[in-house]
Amino acid sequence: MQISPTPTHCPYCALQCGMNLTPAPDGTVEVSERADFPVNRGALCGKGRTAPAVLSSRVRLTSPLVRSEGALVPATWDEALDRIAGGLRRTRTEHGPDAVGVFGGGGLTNEKAYTLGKFARVVLGTSQIDYNGRFCMSSAAAAGMKAFGLDRGLPFPLEDIPRTGCVILVGSNLAETMPPSLRFFNELKENGGTLIVIDPRRTKTAEQADLHLAPRPGTDLALALGLLHLVVAEGRVDEAYVQERTAGWEDARAAAMAHWPEYVERITGVSVPQLRETVRLFCEPENAMVLTARGPEQQSKGTDTVGAWINLCLATGRAGRPLSGYGCLTGQGNGQGGREHGQKADQLPGYRKLDDPAARRHVAEVWGVDPDSLPGPGRSAYELLDALGTDIKSLLLMGSNPVVSAPRAAHIEERVKSLDFLAVCDVVLSETAALADVVLPVTQWAEETGTTTSLEGRVLLRRRAITAPEGVRSDLDVLHELADRLGVEKGFPTDPEEVFEELRRASAGGPADYSGITYRRLAEENGVFWPCPAGPPDGEDTSLDAPGDDGSAARDIPADAHPGTPRLFLDRFATPDGRARFVPVSHRASAEEPDEEYPVLLTTGRVVAQYQSGAQTRRVDELNAAAPGPFVELHPRLAARLGAAEGDPVAVVSRRGRAVAPARITTSIRPDTVFMPFHWPGEGRVNTLTNPALDPTSRMPEFKACAVRLETVTS
Repeated sequence: MQISPTPTHCPYCALQCGMNLTPAPDGTVEVSERADFPVNRGALCGKGRTAPAVLSSRVRLTSPLVRSEGALVPATWDEALDRIAGGLRRTRTEHGPDAVGVFGGGGLTNEKAYTLGKFARVVLGTSQIDYNGRFCMSSAAAAGMKAFGLDRGLPFPLEDIPRTGCVILVGSNLAETMPPSLRFFNELKENGGTLIVIDPRRTKTAEQADLHLAPRPGTDLALALGLLHLVVAEGRVDEAYVQERTAGWEDARAAAMAHWPEYVERITGVSVPQLRETVRLFCEPENAMVLTARGPEQQSKGTDTVGAWINLCLATGRAGRPLSGYGCLTGQGNGQGGREHGQKADQLPGYRKLDDPAARRHVAEVWGVDPDSLPGPGRSAYELLDALGTDIKSLLLMGSNPVVSAPRAAHIEERVKSLDFLAVCDVVLSETAALADVVLPVTQWAEETGTTTSLEGRVLLRRRAITAPEGVRSDLDVLHELADRLGVEKGFPTDPEEVFEELRRASAGGPADYSGITYRRLAEENGVFWPCPAGPPDGEDTSLDAPGDDGSAARDIPADAHPGTPRLFLDRFATPDGRARFVPVSHRASAEEPDEEYPVLLTTGRVVAQYQSGAQTRRVDELNAAAPGPFVELHPRLAARLGAAEGDPVAVVSRRGRAVAPARITTSIRPDTVFMPFHWPGEGRVNTLTNPALDPTSRMPEFKACAVRLETVTS
């Protein structure tokens, strides 16, 4: 009998590429093209093509593990769950609810992220919950909220990119991080548009640009301000737009005028002629866009840096108009949805603020609890991890590997080891899971149904294609069982569609309103863009503010009730008066600048064959063959001064530690900068070196710039 393929989505980055999955007779899963999904039109990168390899029992967890006499040994589910419940209960009793921490992940589905946030606040009563998405695009989110009143990574679909006139791509190497998306930029150029790439390295993406600017790491803020200065000086401000659709221009203008081109050239290393050419290419077409990624965002001034790029868009009338705008390229698979629905320290479902009394009342009513029982905002991700073993005694962690991914990672590893109790839910035995007291094996993307939200704000349905191995359960099952053991018998269903129905009610009326989205719609359409409120068809009341009289979810909404919102801000911005806000910002140095002892700048990033902390991709033979380990990328002049040849082991030393990896010598990087990818543990773990200095608004650590020295390594 022929088995029909199941249409679903890739488990990795925020493109959420469409694919078909078919179980093969030998027990493996075959990936095939799904050309109907508009984002990738069937194209997949190597990670997507090989994603089923991690489904194999050869590389994954299939039994709960508990620590006994210092080692992790197999256990029954009841034994493991009882031990977790006991550990969390003991900590709450002895030290209070805020001594229990919860740490989530940007790869969790919307249903899991929602339930994890609810579990932390309703069952544990703790304020100490955050997630690794804080390390992804929190600075862009904070800047978007300040300027537009709303954060959605891209306020327009990717399909708009080829039809604009110019794109400035800041700090993104799409050719390696999101390869299928590169076709939009190739089509842009084919249509006569211009691509400008800003990156300290001449990456594979930069090689395809019409203009590549290579600023010194940590100086993107000065660069954006210098461009805005030239926009003003050359009379390129869209005065009518500024007057009609914005507020705060005069203060932002004054701040930009303090950054004259020659001054910016000295800071950034980008020449004045290049600055002028950038302004010309950006301003001459009718439409243009700025897209940022981790480069400008993962800085201790990331919010201001993104704000400066938004100011450039506003001053030139390039926001809230068709085929123009500012957008952020979200990285993690569900980085967008993961923060919208409650696993971020300061947020409730629907992107509501936890300190907003009306938001607390609304969500508390959906949850059936007293609003006053909900804790307030807690620590951000790095601050939470830094408090492990001191204020926070126990931690429940789902879908994250901070021992590899967090800044100052050696310190964070020690903090994890100092916990009284650690429970981890994961697919594989990650470096963090290996330190746990209890590890639970949970289902993966192909083994469960759930929704994710892509970088476009497109809510998607991932469908279950295969059955999980015996001994593996879903995160929803885990939270249900733990809630029951901790005295909350209702409110934690295991069916993802039932969870999504509650999420709809909780999000209704919020900035990220999903109330008009149903599983039925998602199964029939290629995703629905939020906000998508529930409309009143035929004049009937379809309020989702509360469940039905019998406690059931509100009834389904017809698929044609609201079309969703692919393009935001065309009529007004999400501010009280509908105007976008200029935010005046000024350049300041990175938290750690080079000096005599540490004279070189380190920046970090990804390679095409690995993903995030590598916990899953490092278990795929084909990907390991393409990218077997870390390396130190350095310019020939720097290598000559060091006396290092290609492949020689090089030690990179910061104030926080030391990492060693082979030299990769190339002219594609600035002579004052070295680059290391962040996918590996061990002696090549670059996050041993990175600086946890936090942005004051977003609490994003400064992954992208820190001072280091290089040393040769003798055997």
